[in-house]
Amino acid sequence: MCSDIAIKVDNISKKYTIYSRPIDKLWDVLGISQSPGGRSFAALENVSFELKRGEVLGIVGCNGAGKSTLLQLICGILQPTTGSIQINGRIAALLELGAGFNLEFTGRENIYLNASVLGLKKDEIDSEFEKIVNFSELRDFIDQPVKTYSSGMLVRLAFSIATSIDPDILIIDEALSVGDGLFAKKSFDKIMKLKKNGTTILFCSHATYQVEALCDKAIWIEKGKIKLHGKSSEVISSYSSFLNRNMIKSEKIDNRPNLNQEISVPTILSANINQYSLLKSASDLIIEIQLEIPEKAHPPTVGILITNSYGIQISSALTYTDNFQITQKDKKISCKFPKIKLYKGSYIIDIFLMCEKAIHVYQHIRSAAEFEVEQKDIAVGLVELEHEWY
Repeated sequence: MCSDIAIKVDNISKKYTIYSRPIDKLWDVLGISQSPGGRSFAALENVSFELKRGEVLGIVGCNGAGKSTLLQLICGILQPTTGSIQINGRIAALLELGAGFNLEFTGRENIYLNASVLGLKKDEIDSEFEKIVNFSELRDFIDQPVKTYSSGMLVRLAFSIATSIDPDILIIDEALSVGDGLFAKKSFDKIMKLKKNGTTILFCSHATYQVEALCDKAIWIEKGKIKLHGKSSEVISSYSSFLNRNMIKSEKIDNRPNLNQEISVPTILSANINQYSLLKSASDLIIEIQLEIPEKAHPPTVGILITNSYGIQISSALTYTDNFQITQKDKKISCKFPKIKLYKGSYIIDIFLMCEKAIHVYQHIRSAAEFEVEQKDIAVGLVELEHEWY
């Protein structure tokens, strides 16, 4: 394999046999002729791609598309039915929650167990131990069995171990979605640092905004096959359009504030449309957002997403890309969409509170406000486009 290639996946497929009854599988294993057998199912089919050193590849797709199977094949947990995978470098992976942990062992024992599996010797683990514990913020629980840990604590420990060894290749499969807001932001900062230092990263997430922000390229997997492979912005655009057409919500983010967030996490208190519920076409739309930003918090990003009643994304605004700086002194900010040229219909506003670089979401308020647009003429569609006849 070429020295600048970190991962090469060559025409791999992963197939399983599905049996209608457990006894049928036994007959098949034993080779008994009267076995009715089972049907073949391809979790992955003819998947190929290369990832160069230092690149960050995002993987998107609906549940059951084959994303996790692909990552497990790359990690060596599963073996492909056909095809080959070549790896150049040391891999650290965060796959399903609790994977690689012995639940009866303490956090301390699992650090040594997992780090040794990743290739570290005991003296190397000794030198990294304090750094792992400090990053995980689990010092008070490090000598307790991990079976007593919450899902968030397991994520803290797993991420701290995986990133402490400065891996050549880091693989993340939705693991950070169960972490609390403050630690998830800290983790994404660490991922960005690893990216800057040249770590090759595979990042699988339902949060398309994170994939687009973190990744150079992306792969969209659909029913075990690569549907699209290219620049992350292009892949995410096509994938989001697909989700909209099928009215699928891709981001699994609770619209309620996390009551367990630490005091240094900012919060949206309320969001509403200033004095409006019924707008005429070409009227101003003003959205007011009440904020609470603790003194120690980093300046956050606020995002606005406008969709229609069918879930089609109409427009958005983001303070980060608009270079609007939010400070700790801001208790309220407003966003004005002047003379919106939407056609008649119902529209919904979602509000996002994100970290300063618009990667990690602290809070997502679904249907924070709704409004209607009325019009007098008979034009149809979503939005009025400037035009002229000649």
